[in-house]
Parts: sequence; structure tokens; C-alpha cells
Amino acid sequence: MSILSSLGRIATEFSAARARYQTERAIRSLPIELQKDIGWPEASDTKTGTRNGIGSWAGAK
Repeated sequence: MSILSSLGRIATEFSAARARYQTERAIRSLPIELQKDIGWPEASDTKTGTRNGIGSWAGAK
């Protein structure tokens, strides 16, 4: 694997992560009722009053 292909792979992964972050941020800016309507998984987690980030389910139980 060459250095250029490694850099290209890293840039692609970074771009995908940034797109996921921006999507999550846009969905979280919606009212809770709309989040529930579209099935956002953490919208129903109201008993603690906080919402954790994506991947917070790992090891939480």
C-alpha cells in the first residue's frame, strides 16, 4: 500500500465521519416530537433528561 492510497483512505474516512456528525447535529436540532416521528433512537430516552452521543450504548448496560 502506498502512502498516497493510505492518505486517500484516511481522507475518505474523515469525510464520512464528518458527514455522520453533521447529520446527527441536524437531527438533534429538531424538536423531540419530530425526532420521535422519524424514529431517532435516543429521542425516547427522557427518564434521565440527557441524550448521549452515538455509540454511547456500547458498554452502558
